[in-house]
Amino acid sequence: MGQRISRAKRTLSEAKVPFEVPAREELPARLSAVLEVVYLVFNEGYSATSGEDWIRRDLASEAMRLARVLAGLLPREPEVHGLVALTELQASRFAARVGPDGEPVLLQDQDRSRWDRTLLTHGNAALERAVGLGRPLGPYSLQAAIAGCHARAPRFEDTDWEAIVALYDALAQVAPSPVVELNRAVALLHSDGPEAALAALDAVRDDPRLARHHLYGAVRGEVLERLGRYDEAARTLEDAAATAPTHRERNLLMARAAAASEHAEP
Repeated sequence: MGQRISRAKRTLSEAKVPFEVPAREELPARLSAVLEVVYLVFNEGYSATSGEDWIRRDLASEAMRLARVLAGLLPREPEVHGLVALTELQASRFAARVGPDGEPVLLQDQDRSRWDRTLLTHGNAALERAVGLGRPLGPYSLQAAIAGCHARAPRFEDTDWEAIVALYDALAQVAPSPVVELNRAVALLHSDGPEAALAALDAVRDDPRLARHHLYGAVRGEVLERLGRYDEAARTLEDAAATAPTHRERNLLMARAAAASEHAEP
């Protein structure tokens, strides 16, 4: 990476490309790309795609810092506050997302007393600022609103899944993607049942962007379990484990596959 940066600097220098800080009126036009980069950095910290650890707090913390800087520079941009809210609400769960040995702990199994109340308060305040600006909510604010639904539920069973489905419907309109549909299927599982969730999963099953996305198999495996299709669920979870990016996620998926196999008929 250092060599690439050095080559890029040399190329820019030889081409005499000028470097200048954009004027304030130019910032909004550049904002979307900047928010996307900060969001991607946070996501890599929230759920790492390589390495030994499922969470990389260093990356997540840096992304949160950058989001706050942006909010200070552009206080009238709702999506900046939406991104601050999203990162802080998601980061509030870090202590509960991993077990004593660093193994992943799924949302339904988390000890919510370990969620960071300061980050929850700050995240909700940022979401209120985004909504208070009176403009249509963008993808970061909508995702923050979904995280806010989870934050308000004292227990997993108390989650307002119907509201979350509605928010994913809105998100699919402003930022359509198979990952949004995958997450919507999870919400449908809890709001409308496994048949509705499986139909939603089938609708994106052949999307090439999900071809090696282990979370698709993880969700589908859970849905198949709920339908009593344990053999199929076990195979699906094993396939998902084969594409999981970290060994901790692979171990979790293999454990779930083994549990599904135990329920299967002899």
